[in-house]
Amino acid sequence: MAKIALALLTLVFFSAHPAPPVYPALLHPALPAGPAQQEPSFRSASTELVVLPVVVSEKHGSYVSDLPRDRFAVYDNGRRMSIEFFSNEDSPVTIGLIIDASSSMRTKIGEVAAAAIAFARSSNPDDELFALRFNDDVRNAVGKDGFLRAGDHDALSGALLSIRPEGRTALYDALLAGLDRLDQGARARKALVLISDGGDNASAAKLDVVLQRARKSNAAIYTIGVYDDADIDRNPRVLKALAETTGGERYLPRSPGELLRACNQIAHEIRNGYTIGYVPPDRDGAYHRVRVVVDAPSRKLTVRTRPGYFASGRSTER
Repeated sequence: MAKIALALLTLVFFSAHPAPPVYPALLHPALPAGPAQQEPSFRSASTELVVLPVVVSEKHGSYVSDLPRDRFAVYDNGRRMSIEFFSNEDSPVTIGLIIDASSSMRTKIGEVAAAAIAFARSSNPDDELFALRFNDDVRNAVGKDGFLRAGDHDALSGALLSIRPEGRTALYDALLAGLDRLDQGARARKALVLISDGGDNASAAKLDVVLQRARKSNAAIYTIGVYDDADIDRNPRVLKALAETTGGERYLPRSPGELLRACNQIAHEIRNGYTIGYVPPDRDGAYHRVRVVVDAPSRKLTVRTRPGYFASGRSTER
């Protein structure tokens, strides 16, 4: 039942707010699924689920992925909600790699590419993956088709190893483009993995616009800060804000080995997370705070999810 329910979520959006302007040069069809991956789907004008990526971990950091549905409680602005969808399976997700290719990454791009490739190798091979590189502008990093399967290691390796860092840093534009691209993905659960120093000096967009857009998405954003102490463009606070706003996590590796471990940990977390969906209590266009609680009195568990979402407004159509 969980697999069927997950398929039914594929075309149900987290919010009914109008989508922001898209980037025509970056829009491409989603990767068609093979015969074993075809999923039924449906459109519903009246049904809208809030979709929450949820991570549960022990005190020492190991992930807990075997809890049953009845151990979870979800609160929306303090009101307990009925869980309409629950999955803890390692189901394929849509993931975007957002890679800083500005001149400040010139000495680090090799280790960044290696870590990103390691991330793909640790992911579900049927994950739907895309990669964007950004400097003065934002471009596909994996060819004209835009999407590939995480198991297509050769194509991803060739694309990432061909990146040549130069120019300035359009980080915010890249994040907006990544969130737009996620909307084209076929999977219900979505995530972005950003590898950057957190600085921006070339975007048309502003940080508050990016954060607002992220709150309207159901995607978790994982950020990895790659920089030296002498990097004047570094901005770890931006990386932290992006992660906290969306229920992701920020990593600040200090060596190539730590960078590799961070990418593997993110892939492991995505594969061991839960997906919970519920019908929002109000269509008021307002921001709703969310809390997920796990009933496990004999265990010290940490629960992480996005802190809230923007509800859709009431329809004026007749």
